[in-house]
Amino acid sequence: MSKAKILIVDDEPQLRRVISTTLVASGYTVEQARTGEEALNRLREQKYDLVLLDLNMPGIGGLETCREIRWSSDVAIIILSVRNSEKDKVQALDAGADDYVSKPFSSPELLARIRAALRRLPVSPDSGSQVLVLGNVTVNFLQRRVSAGDKEIRLTPKEFDLLQYLANNPDQPVPHRKLLQAVWGPDYGDEVEYLRVFINQLRKKIEPDPSHPAYILTEPWVGYRLHAS
Repeated sequence: MSKAKILIVDDEPQLRRVISTTLVASGYTVEQARTGEEALNRLREQKYDLVLLDLNMPGIGGLETCREIRWSSDVAIIILSVRNSEKDKVQALDAGADDYVSKPFSSPELLARIRAALRRLPVSPDSGSQVLVLGNVTVNFLQRRVSAGDKEIRLTPKEFDLLQYLANNPDQPVPHRKLLQAVWGPDYGDEVEYLRVFINQLRKKIEPDPSHPAYILTEPWVGYRLHAS
């Protein structure tokens, strides 16, 4: 089975070499960039499946690079950083990252995070409706496309998978842990701040009034529920 193509973006040559060696040994195709500007140029020229992005870099910096990437691409993004506060994680996720890994990290941890970022929920005839209509928003799960009238709405892969999982369990409260493990994988469950950020982003994209959601509802102290009727 072919592996994903990964772009490592970090201004530390030694760290890039170590990560690259680990990923190549695991069967991934790897390229490197030293700065955010170089990464953006590479992403304009070719397609990657995942970007490992350092937060602290000279030039435009990791957060701004993440925002720029997410503006035009749904590539998976994992932020790498020595910072470990919830505020830093929320800022990175809000900028469009799919995950956040604190330095120092082990090779097995990084590989597990990469697998989680690349995982996609399958769509099968038995997994629920393949088309979801929420007001003027139409979601085609088979094509992984979302539109409002003739305007396409860009969802990140994790935003899409969250919406898909909620749609497969309509009008049922889905606990935080269950959502996290379904979308990111079994190693997740306590990263409730991830869900808050991604749900907020989803609401901004598909709700008529994100501050008073009609479709993606919060179940206090439990999780979230999709009101699809």
